[in-house]
Amino acid sequence: MKLKFQILCICVAWLGHASLAFAQSNADAIESLRQFLLLTNSGRAQFTQVVSSPAKAGQTPRLKTSSGTFEFQKPQQFRFAYQKPFVQTIVADGQSLWLYDADLNQVTVRKQSQMLGQTPAALIASSGDLKALQAEFNLAADPDAEGLHWVRATPKQSDGAVQWLRVGLTAANAASQNVPVLSALEIVDGLGQTSRLNFQKFEVNVKLTSDTFQFKVPTGAQVIRP
Repeated sequence: MKLKFQILCICVAWLGHASLAFAQSNADAIESLRQFLLLTNSGRAQFTQVVSSPAKAGQTPRLKTSSGTFEFQKPQQFRFAYQKPFVQTIVADGQSLWLYDADLNQVTVRKQSQMLGQTPAALIASSGDLKALQAEFNLAADPDAEGLHWVRATPKQSDGAVQWLRVGLTAANAASQNVPVLSALEIVDGLGQTSRLNFQKFEVNVKLTSDTFQFKVPTGAQVIRP
């Protein structure tokens, strides 16, 4: 749980001598992010998360894989429901950030305003335009790869927790209501640990029920308020 919490709450690409086609590709990446932030007010998706720790001498990198569902609604509400390999839930209701570990039957509650300044979750659930995002991050386009437009975001005031993160977006199409779709997030922390979230079946501007972001403490659960 601690690892997932750090990944969610820790939460300058080089251009070189680009050709005209490459320059256009970079422009498309920034424009895709701008449109996603501007046109998306809510969303729902399935996700797979792979966390890779730096390899030690003579050893292969350690990989941890988890999966679940993700929902968000602006401003500043989201829910990560991890289903495999363990049941864990992270909910931001606009005021508090709730973290529930089913195995421990333990809930940790923190003030949301203190946790979500420069985080991947804030990148998705809070920003309404590029200007708001650029107040916290330096943005630059990376080369297209895997059929996605990539934008790299580097915290302007890094505390060492996050080196940078990358956002991968699928170009707008009729199936996505002509809105670019978030397909991947990559985060590299100060220790070189990499986390990648791949999103599938991403639905934009969906209607979410009022209780989606209301966390109810399970009966008998221990509540911790650091």
